[in-house]
Amino acid sequence: MSDAQQHLRQQQRALFASFGLVLLWGANFSVQKSVFATLEPGPFLFARYLILPSAAYWLLRQRGLLRLPSASDYWALGRLGLKGHLLHVGFVTWGIYWSTPFSSALILACGPVFTLLILRATGVERPRRSQIIGVGLALAGVLVFLSDKLMLGRWSASVGDLALVGAAGLFSWYTVSSKPLVERFGSAATMGWSTLLGSLPVLVVAAPAGLAYDWSLPSPLVWAGLLWSVLVASFGGWLVWAWINAVRGVAKTAPLMYLMPPVAGAVSWALGGEFFTVTQIAGALIALAGVGLAQFGRQFGERFRTPTPL
Repeated sequence: MSDAQQHLRQQQRALFASFGLVLLWGANFSVQKSVFATLEPGPFLFARYLILPSAAYWLLRQRGLLRLPSASDYWALGRLGLKGHLLHVGFVTWGIYWSTPFSSALILACGPVFTLLILRATGVERPRRSQIIGVGLALAGVLVFLSDKLMLGRWSASVGDLALVGAAGLFSWYTVSSKPLVERFGSAATMGWSTLLGSLPVLVVAAPAGLAYDWSLPSPLVWAGLLWSVLVASFGGWLVWAWINAVRGVAKTAPLMYLMPPVAGAVSWALGGEFFTVTQIAGALIALAGVGLAQFGRQFGERFRTPTPL
């Protein structure tokens, strides 16, 4: 087999893997929501951060990255872990718990808009006209989407959506902060060490709820959903995503992320009985169009090769 044929096959495998991963991640919002019917966010985070550090340690050991050059490096990656795990993952968990799978997927897809705003506020980059229009469209779409819930009196879901807006902003902060660390240590070391160091404060915060919880209540199916969400969708998913980006390039794979909200909505409608109004659908389409314009107007995906919190 020629090099060209091998390259084509690898490209095809990466493309199929990316579609499978989008389906997995889109469905995971409903899986996590079903787990929350038995396991509230406090115990969920406690269990998650007992499991996840083991996976991060395995990754670092497999890659030979168990030591960092200096003590200051541990502090830098520890601060990144606080942003990514204690803050971002904490907000995401409570947001999904209060909101719905489709809302969660849609609002989290707006992350690049917040990254653009942070870069503009810090003077790192000056936005172009297409980006300004895209930011305006995305924010308008989210407001339309949220207004429909407020009009229907769904206050708990609206609070969850606001938590998810905060989570999207926190992930953008994490994205900007992680860029120099990824350039210095690489994606695997940054992801692994920030997870290890960021897990301890989450465990401290979640310990009262976790220790007080009756762990005989979750059924085997709930345990399976928890392990699936943490190890398969989160840890395994982002390792596969890193491989896909290495094979196909970030610019080609990033647009596939916009398939995640429709997948999450379809799974939630089919399995969870979630319904959508015309206003919500219109707001979602406006928001996704705005994010796409803001992100790909300047090939945003090629500038930030950032590991996601596990």
